[in-house]
Amino acid sequence: MQIAGLLKTSLSDYPNKVACVIFTSGCNFHCAFCHNRSLVDRSASLISEEEIFEYLNKRKGILDGVVISGGEPTLQMDIFNFIKRIKQLGFLIKLDTNGSSYDIVKTLIDERLVDYIAMDIKNGPSYYDKITETNVNTSEIEKTKNLLINSGIDYEFRTTLVKQYFTLESIEEMGRFLSGAKTLFLQKYVANENCMNSSLDEVNEKEANEYASLLENFIENVSLRGY
Repeated sequence: MQIAGLLKTSLSDYPNKVACVIFTSGCNFHCAFCHNRSLVDRSASLISEEEIFEYLNKRKGILDGVVISGGEPTLQMDIFNFIKRIKQLGFLIKLDTNGSSYDIVKTLIDERLVDYIAMDIKNGPSYYDKITETNVNTSEIEKTKNLLINSGIDYEFRTTLVKQYFTLESIEEMGRFLSGAKTLFLQKYVANENCMNSSLDEVNEKEANEYASLLENFIENVSLRGY
């Protein structure tokens, strides 16, 4: 596992749980609004697995869970064994993913290695290539999306709102894509020096609420996050 960061305690990354967050190095998407540039370009220094497990052993009975984020964790070759070791310590596991590795996510669910999944939805499928600056196999995204909706696992979808990438038309396309989903969070984009491109603009609260109202025609629960 290529681990490039550890947030030792978080009250917000795993719903209703006290957790730490492990950040893996590398991503197959290059979203301009991503705030983990050093993970995407693999410039961040790596942390050994043993350092991670030394910390987790000390936090047994204090932390409820471990969030595995990125970057894109499903690109990691040893993700199955890594999560099994964490589960043996008694922690819940939340996975953050962009949904591009359907087979990996399915196996993690089938083997009961994850307890909660947060999947990023970039926009409607036809906008993925522009946003991620790569050629995306959106059928994989759709398969993973459908897997979460139908698997019975606790999950959320989440979308970061950026002025340059969203319109009412794209939001409607995204809503139709997510039709039948339980939960979607619309996240506020906040520019900082760690972003891939810090010159993008946020969507204001009025616009975000308009988007949420439209999405409620397709999705059971739509909430704003960060507004």
